[in-house]
Amino acid sequence: MPGSPVEQALLPHLDAAYNLARWLTGNDHDAEDVVQDAFVRALRFFGGFRGDDARAWLLAIVRNTSYDFLRRRRPQQASDPFDEEVHGAPDERPSPEAELLRRADQALVRQALESLPLAWREVIVLRELEGLSYKQIADVAGIQIGTVMSRLARARARLKQLLAGGAPQEAP
Repeated sequence: MPGSPVEQALLPHLDAAYNLARWLTGNDHDAEDVVQDAFVRALRFFGGFRGDDARAWLLAIVRNTSYDFLRRRRPQQASDPFDEEVHGAPDERPSPEAELLRRADQALVRQALESLPLAWREVIVLRELEGLSYKQIADVAGIQIGTVMSRLARARARLKQLLAGGAPQEAP
């Protein structure tokens, strides 16, 4: 039996919602709370949804819910480190040496991503991990496409610098 229109529109994007919330909040438990709150909001306002891009609509709600959460709780809570073992994609087992190098690389990328200013990390996650278009990112974040491109360029440059071993610069 097919699900309701709400389920059909939103449930396929649950993983993307969790991924965005995870990167914005910094830990699993907070991301779960944010996604649950975001889905409650989405259900409450689904009648007002007027569009063909449910994914971008839901991710905008997740983004706003994440920022609301951070404003309320961030001063009181420290984030747990991202556990690549739990969240990484399973792959074939390479040699122990190759596995060690892969883990070190993943840790460096994760650390570099986490060190980005939140606005830059947000656009990188939406573009590179979730595959959203510039227009979709602009809609989700409520910013101009030019701002998306600028933030992406700055985020990519900072990541390149951090991953190349350069000294981090102060974020704006």
